[in-house]
Amino acid sequence: MLETLIHRTLLCMTAGSLMLALVPAPAAAQLEIKNEDVSIKFGIQAQFWADFLQDATAPSAGAQGYQQNFYLRRVRLMMAGDIGHNISFFFQTDDPKLGITPKNLATGFIIQDAFVQYKASDYLQIAAGEMLVPSSRQALQSTLSYYSLDVSAVSTVNNVALQESALRDMGFQARGYFLDDRLQYRGGVFEGERDANGRDALRPALYLQYDFFDREKEYAYVGTALGKRKILAIDLGGDKQSAYRSESTNVASDTPIRGGDEVGFNVQYLHFDGRQKFTSIPDQNNFLAEAAYYSHKTKVQPFVRFETQQFVAAANNGKDIHRAGGGVNYYLRGQNLKLTAQVLRSLPQNGSLIRPGNDFTLQVQGFYF
Repeated sequence: MLETLIHRTLLCMTAGSLMLALVPAPAAAQLEIKNEDVSIKFGIQAQFWADFLQDATAPSAGAQGYQQNFYLRRVRLMMAGDIGHNISFFFQTDDPKLGITPKNLATGFIIQDAFVQYKASDYLQIAAGEMLVPSSRQALQSTLSYYSLDVSAVSTVNNVALQESALRDMGFQARGYFLDDRLQYRGGVFEGERDANGRDALRPALYLQYDFFDREKEYAYVGTALGKRKILAIDLGGDKQSAYRSESTNVASDTPIRGGDEVGFNVQYLHFDGRQKFTSIPDQNNFLAEAAYYSHKTKVQPFVRFETQQFVAAANNGKDIHRAGGGVNYYLRGQNLKLTAQVLRSLPQNGSLIRPGNDFTLQVQGFYF
């Protein structure tokens, strides 16, 4: 039953993608409104998933079935622009997980990003609004270009408790570049969790990165650059609110080889501790490692991924979990039209309480901006 569904899904997604690929490419010009002082451009991102998730039931519960979901993981409308030479803005909506169980096709769009930025100099750019919180590399990474399918679960454990919207929060941020633009900082103050009277402490965050080769000055960092950039970056980051703390460190590398191929990897450590502020975030040490090889001739990129969530307190050791898997990306037209297939296996470290389970996902990504 599952194999038949997977085969049919893969056939439909491949056929649809091939039909899209045969449509003549539009002119290279950006969809843009422009005059002497103002320029505005528009874009869209859509990621359709066919996901088969195995139930994490205890052995006594009998056979493990698969939850089957067809849904839009992301569907976004984007708008960005410049007003004069030193004022810019970015606005983005999303309707995340549209159609996921329990099925709902009328959830409506939310505002994902909405901020304006003033550039005083290369050393100081000030932004205000809703934006990605600068606490870790993965929190600042573009959802378009992960090596693997999606953001790691070990990177997002603070998202709900701190009332974030997909790793974003309301606040102010300063950003700048030094040492020939190799050293960059992002630091800000954000809302974080708000109680009924709004008197909670604010949430500061700080991120430092050093680029050894190509500089990364974009709002959201790339994962894979598909052989077009040489990236080696190291970083430190973290955030806090009252007693809560997080820290992160990361090494990211994209190395072009063989006239257009790429070897890429990302290794990240994160520490979260909600302390008495957020009891839903136990003290934990999390690791993520992923690697990929892109072949520019075949447009194929196999990848592997391993992540682990390890809790410090002995009472929470039963919650420890590993996840391991891999898959392949096929770039029909770069990130503008991409197919992904991934298998990720969850390995709970708690004996027989919860079974290991598989998650098989197919994705079609469409993008223009």
